[in-house]
Amino acid sequence: MRILFIGDIFGRPGRDIARQAIPALIEREALDFVIANVENSAAGFGVTGDIAQTILGYGVDAMTSGNHLWDKKEVLDYLPGQPKLLRPANFPAGVPGRGSYLGSTRTGEPIGVINVMGRVFMQPLDDPFAVVLKEIDALRAKTRVIIVDFHAEATSEKVAMGWHLDGRVTGVFGTHTHVQTADDRVLPKGTAYLTDVGMTGPHDSIIGVTIDAALSRFVTGMPTKFEPAGGPGRLNAVIVTADPASGRATALQRLNLSAADVEALAAEGAARR
Repeated sequence: MRILFIGDIFGRPGRDIARQAIPALIEREALDFVIANVENSAAGFGVTGDIAQTILGYGVDAMTSGNHLWDKKEVLDYLPGQPKLLRPANFPAGVPGRGSYLGSTRTGEPIGVINVMGRVFMQPLDDPFAVVLKEIDALRAKTRVIIVDFHAEATSEKVAMGWHLDGRVTGVFGTHTHVQTADDRVLPKGTAYLTDVGMTGPHDSIIGVTIDAALSRFVTGMPTKFEPAGGPGRLNAVIVTADPASGRATALQRLNLSAADVEALAAEGAARR
Protein backbone atom coordinates (compact mmCIF):
# COMPACT_ATOMS: atom_id res chain seq x y z
CA MET A 1 0.00 0.00 0.00
CA ARG A 2 1.37 3.41 -0.98
CA ILE A 3 0.20 6.52 0.88
CA LEU A 4 0.92 10.18 0.11
CA PHE A 5 0.92 12.66 3.01
CA ILE A 6 1.02 16.34 1.97
CA GLY A 7 2.38 19.05 4.28
CA ASP A 8 0.27 22.07 5.25
CA ILE A 9 -1.47 23.46 2.16
CA PHE A 10 -1.10 27.23 2.45
CA GLY A 11 -3.43 29.58 0.60
CA ARG A 12 -4.10 29.71 -3.11
CA PRO A 13 -0.49 28.94 -4.16
CA GLY A 14 -0.67 25.76 -2.09
CA ARG A 15 -4.04 24.79 -3.52
CA ASP A 16 -2.89 25.47 -7.06
CA ILE A 17 0.21 23.30 -6.85
CA ALA A 18 -1.67 20.56 -5.00
CA ARG A 19 -4.30 20.55 -7.75
CA GLN A 20 -1.59 20.04 -10.37
CA ALA A 21 0.58 17.62 -8.43
CA ILE A 22 -1.83 15.19 -6.79
CA PRO A 23 -3.37 13.54 -9.89
CA ALA A 24 0.07 13.27 -11.50
CA LEU A 25 1.59 11.73 -8.36
CA ILE A 26 -1.31 9.29 -7.98
CA GLU A 27 -0.63 8.06 -11.51
CA ARG A 28 3.18 8.00 -11.44
CA GLU A 29 3.60 6.61 -7.94
CA ALA A 30 0.62 4.19 -8.02
CA LEU A 31 -0.76 5.79 -4.86
CA ASP A 32 -3.55 4.09 -2.94
CA PHE A 33 -4.51 6.89 -0.52
CA VAL A 34 -3.81 10.63 -0.16
CA ILE A 35 -3.81 12.67 3.08
CA ALA A 36 -3.30 16.45 3.27
CA ASN A 37 -3.10 18.92 6.12
CA VAL A 38 -5.48 21.75 5.14
CA GLU A 39 -5.61 24.04 8.18
CA ASN A 40 -4.01 26.95 6.27
CA SER A 41 -5.68 26.39 2.92
CA ALA A 42 -8.08 29.36 3.08
CA ALA A 43 -5.90 32.42 2.46
CA GLY A 44 -3.30 31.02 4.85
CA PHE A 45 -5.53 30.92 7.92
CA GLY A 46 -8.15 28.20 8.42
CA VAL A 47 -10.29 26.26 5.96
CA THR A 48 -13.84 26.60 4.69
CA GLY A 49 -16.25 23.90 3.58
CA ASP A 50 -16.04 25.02 -0.03
CA ILE A 51 -12.24 24.87 -0.04
CA ALA A 52 -12.22 21.49 1.72
CA GLN A 53 -14.58 20.11 -0.92
CA THR A 54 -12.36 21.52 -3.66
CA ILE A 55 -9.30 19.83 -2.15
CA LEU A 56 -11.13 16.50 -1.95
CA GLY A 57 -11.75 16.95 -5.66
CA TYR A 58 -8.00 16.98 -6.32
CA GLY A 59 -7.83 13.34 -5.24
CA VAL A 60 -7.32 13.81 -1.48
CA ASP A 61 -8.95 11.07 0.60
CA ALA A 62 -8.56 12.51 4.13
CA MET A 63 -7.73 15.94 5.54
CA THR A 64 -6.00 16.82 8.82
CA SER A 65 -5.64 20.13 10.62
CA GLY A 66 -4.36 21.83 13.77
CA ASN A 67 -4.59 25.03 15.78
CA HIS A 68 -5.66 27.18 12.80
CA LEU A 69 -8.67 25.01 11.94
CA TRP A 70 -11.04 27.40 13.69
CA ASP A 71 -9.80 30.60 11.97
CA LYS A 72 -12.73 30.57 9.54
CA LYS A 73 -16.04 30.29 11.40
CA GLU A 74 -17.69 28.64 8.39
CA VAL A 75 -15.89 25.41 9.24
CA LEU A 76 -18.05 24.97 12.35
CA ASP A 77 -21.06 24.16 10.14
CA TYR A 78 -19.07 21.93 7.79
CA LEU A 79 -17.00 19.88 10.23
CA PRO A 80 -19.71 17.80 11.96
CA GLY A 81 -20.99 16.40 8.66
CA GLN A 82 -17.65 15.71 6.99
CA PRO A 83 -15.76 12.77 8.55
CA LYS A 84 -12.88 13.20 6.09
CA LEU A 85 -11.85 16.50 7.74
CA LEU A 86 -10.25 15.88 11.13
CA ARG A 87 -9.52 18.15 14.05
CA PRO A 88 -6.96 17.18 16.71
CA ALA A 89 -8.38 14.36 18.81
CA ASN A 90 -7.08 15.85 22.06
CA PHE A 91 -9.38 18.87 22.02
CA PRO A 92 -11.79 18.70 24.99
CA ALA A 93 -14.97 16.64 24.81
CA GLY A 94 -17.82 18.44 23.07
CA VAL A 95 -15.70 20.25 20.48
CA PRO A 96 -17.16 19.77 16.97
CA GLY A 97 -15.68 17.16 14.70
CA ARG A 98 -13.60 14.06 15.30
CA GLY A 99 -9.93 13.16 15.59
CA SER A 100 -9.75 9.96 13.56
CA TYR A 101 -11.08 8.56 10.30
CA LEU A 102 -11.39 5.05 8.89
CA GLY A 103 -11.14 5.21 5.12
CA SER A 104 -10.64 2.87 2.20
CA THR A 105 -7.90 2.81 -0.41
CA ARG A 106 -8.56 2.77 -4.13
CA THR A 107 -8.53 -1.04 -3.95
CA GLY A 108 -10.89 -1.19 -0.99
CA GLU A 109 -8.39 -1.86 1.80
CA PRO A 110 -9.05 -0.13 5.15
CA ILE A 111 -6.75 2.62 6.43
CA GLY A 112 -6.92 4.79 9.53
CA VAL A 113 -5.90 8.43 9.98
CA ILE A 114 -5.43 10.13 13.37
CA ASN A 115 -4.84 13.83 14.11
CA VAL A 116 -3.40 15.01 17.45
CA MET A 117 -1.81 18.27 18.57
CA GLY A 118 1.22 18.95 20.75
CA ARG A 119 1.26 21.02 23.94
CA VAL A 120 4.80 22.45 24.05
CA PHE A 121 4.51 26.15 23.03
CA MET A 122 0.91 25.36 22.00
CA GLN A 123 -2.54 25.37 23.60
CA PRO A 124 -2.79 23.35 26.84
CA LEU A 125 -4.96 20.58 25.38
CA ASP A 126 -5.52 17.06 26.67
CA ASP A 127 -2.50 14.73 26.74
CA PRO A 128 -1.78 13.76 23.09
CA PHE A 129 0.36 10.78 24.16
CA ALA A 130 -2.58 9.21 25.99
CA VAL A 131 -5.33 10.29 23.59
CA VAL A 132 -3.54 8.91 20.52
CA LEU A 133 -3.37 5.45 22.10
CA LYS A 134 -7.15 5.44 22.61
CA GLU A 135 -7.65 6.45 18.97
CA ILE A 136 -5.28 3.69 17.83
CA ASP A 137 -7.12 1.09 19.90
CA ALA A 138 -10.40 2.12 18.29
CA LEU A 139 -8.98 1.66 14.78
CA ARG A 140 -6.80 -1.42 15.14
CA ALA A 141 -9.70 -3.87 15.13
CA LYS A 142 -10.51 -2.65 11.60
CA THR A 143 -7.11 -1.85 10.08
CA ARG A 144 -3.41 -2.34 10.71
CA VAL A 145 -2.44 0.65 8.56
CA ILE A 146 -2.68 3.88 10.58
CA ILE A 147 -1.15 7.29 9.81
CA VAL A 148 -0.80 9.94 12.54
CA ASP A 149 -0.51 13.69 11.87
CA PHE A 150 1.14 15.17 14.97
CA HIS A 151 0.60 18.91 14.71
CA ALA A 152 3.21 20.34 17.07
CA GLU A 153 5.80 23.08 17.52
CA ALA A 154 8.66 21.44 19.42
CA THR A 155 10.98 19.04 17.65
CA SER A 156 11.57 17.15 20.90
CA GLU A 157 7.85 16.54 21.40
CA LYS A 158 7.51 15.27 17.83
CA VAL A 159 10.49 12.93 18.16
CA ALA A 160 9.07 11.65 21.44
CA MET A 161 5.77 10.87 19.73
CA GLY A 162 7.59 8.96 17.00
CA TRP A 163 9.26 6.68 19.55
CA HIS A 164 6.05 6.45 21.59
CA LEU A 165 4.20 5.04 18.57
CA ASP A 166 6.98 2.97 16.97
CA GLY A 167 5.45 -0.39 16.17
CA ARG A 168 1.94 0.84 16.95
CA VAL A 169 1.22 2.77 13.73
CA THR A 170 2.44 2.88 10.14
CA GLY A 171 3.59 6.49 10.14
CA VAL A 172 3.99 9.53 12.39
CA PHE A 173 4.35 12.74 10.42
CA GLY A 174 4.79 16.17 11.99
CA THR A 175 3.10 19.32 10.74
CA HIS A 176 2.79 22.98 11.84
CA THR A 177 6.27 24.54 11.40
CA HIS A 178 5.99 24.74 7.58
CA VAL A 179 9.71 23.83 7.28
CA GLN A 180 10.48 20.36 5.96
CA THR A 181 13.02 18.43 8.01
CA ALA A 182 15.49 15.88 6.66
CA ASP A 183 15.22 13.19 9.35
CA ASP A 184 12.93 10.83 7.44
CA ARG A 185 13.43 7.23 8.51
CA VAL A 186 11.66 3.99 9.31
CA LEU A 187 12.03 3.37 13.05
CA PRO A 188 13.17 -0.07 14.30
CA LYS A 189 9.68 -1.48 14.90
CA GLY A 190 8.35 -0.40 11.50
CA THR A 191 6.92 3.11 11.93
CA ALA A 192 7.81 5.71 9.28
CA TYR A 193 8.74 9.04 10.84
CA LEU A 194 9.43 12.64 9.79
CA THR A 195 9.61 15.55 12.25
CA ASP A 196 7.91 17.97 9.85
CA VAL A 197 6.56 17.29 6.38
CA GLY A 198 6.80 20.99 5.52
CA MET A 199 4.53 23.36 3.62
CA THR A 200 2.77 23.13 0.29
CA GLY A 201 2.54 26.76 -0.68
CA PRO A 202 4.55 29.92 -1.47
CA HIS A 203 8.12 29.25 -0.36
CA ASP A 204 9.40 32.74 -1.31
CA SER A 205 7.88 33.87 1.98
CA ILE A 206 8.29 33.55 5.74
CA ILE A 207 6.48 30.25 6.34
CA GLY A 208 3.79 31.32 3.87
CA VAL A 209 3.37 34.96 4.90
CA THR A 210 4.62 37.93 2.86
CA ILE A 211 8.25 38.65 3.70
CA ASP A 212 7.81 42.38 4.38
CA ALA A 213 5.00 41.92 6.89
CA ALA A 214 6.64 39.12 8.86
CA LEU A 215 10.09 40.71 8.76
CA SER A 216 8.68 44.03 9.99
CA ARG A 217 7.29 42.34 13.09
CA PHE A 218 10.71 40.85 13.89
CA VAL A 219 12.62 44.07 13.21
CA THR A 220 10.30 46.57 14.89
CA GLY A 221 8.48 44.48 17.47
CA MET A 222 5.26 46.12 16.31
CA PRO A 223 2.13 44.22 15.23
CA THR A 224 1.59 43.87 11.50
CA LYS A 225 -1.16 42.30 9.45
CA PHE A 226 -0.07 38.98 8.01
CA GLU A 227 -1.05 38.28 4.40
CA PRO A 228 -0.37 35.10 2.45
CA ALA A 229 2.48 35.46 -0.02
CA GLY A 230 1.97 34.98 -3.73
CA GLY A 231 4.24 33.51 -6.34
CA PRO A 232 4.78 29.92 -7.43
CA GLY A 233 4.17 27.18 -4.93
CA ARG A 234 6.29 24.24 -3.79
CA LEU A 235 4.93 20.87 -2.72
CA ASN A 236 6.31 19.21 0.42
CA ALA A 237 5.13 15.67 1.09
CA VAL A 238 6.13 12.09 1.89
CA ILE A 239 5.22 8.76 0.35
CA VAL A 240 5.14 5.78 2.71
CA THR A 241 4.96 2.19 1.50
CA ALA A 242 3.27 -0.16 3.96
CA ASP A 243 2.48 -3.85 4.38
CA PRO A 244 -1.33 -3.99 4.79
CA ALA A 245 -1.19 -7.25 6.75
CA SER A 246 1.18 -6.03 9.47
CA GLY A 247 0.80 -2.27 9.15
CA ARG A 248 4.59 -1.90 9.12
CA ALA A 249 6.18 0.72 6.88
CA THR A 250 8.69 -0.73 4.43
CA ALA A 251 9.88 2.50 2.78
CA LEU A 252 9.63 6.29 3.13
CA GLN A 253 10.29 8.87 0.41
CA ARG A 254 10.43 12.60 1.11
CA LEU A 255 9.23 14.97 -1.66
CA ASN A 256 10.17 18.62 -2.16
CA LEU A 257 8.85 19.63 -5.58
CA SER A 258 9.06 23.06 -7.18
CA ALA A 259 6.43 24.42 -9.56
CA ALA A 260 8.71 23.47 -12.46
CA ASP A 261 9.03 19.93 -11.07
CA VAL A 262 5.26 19.60 -10.87
CA GLU A 263 4.77 20.95 -14.39
CA ALA A 264 7.26 18.39 -15.69
CA LEU A 265 5.51 15.65 -13.73
CA ALA A 266 2.15 16.60 -15.21
CA ALA A 267 3.66 16.72 -18.72
CA GLU A 268 5.12 13.22 -18.25
CA GLY A 269 1.69 11.95 -17.28
CA ALA A 270 0.03 13.59 -20.28
CA ALA A 271 2.66 12.07 -22.59
CA ARG A 272 2.05 8.58 -21.16
CA ARG A 273 -1.68 8.93 -21.80
